[in-house]
Amino acid sequence: MTIPQAKKYIVENYGEARHNVNALIKACRKLSKETKIDSEDLFFLLIENRPIGEGYTHSYKFHTRQGRYLIETLKEYYYEF
Repeated sequence: MTIPQAKKYIVENYGEARHNVNALIKACRKLSKETKIDSEDLFFLLIENRPIGEGYTHSYKFHTRQGRYLIETLKEYYYEF
């Protein structure tokens, strides 16, 4: 997902972006390279809490260990950028 696509999605669905979309996309790309998970899936995990894979990030609507790891790592990378 490109930065303009992400900005457009956020504005169309949530109004103005309150966070740095550039840093968010860069964080998703960095973690995507490390984990081999699609950066768009990571974006939607963080923005909409959308599950990745069957039981990989969520179990009974709660985050699994992998899901918590992905979200916390995305946050760390976001603040790095």
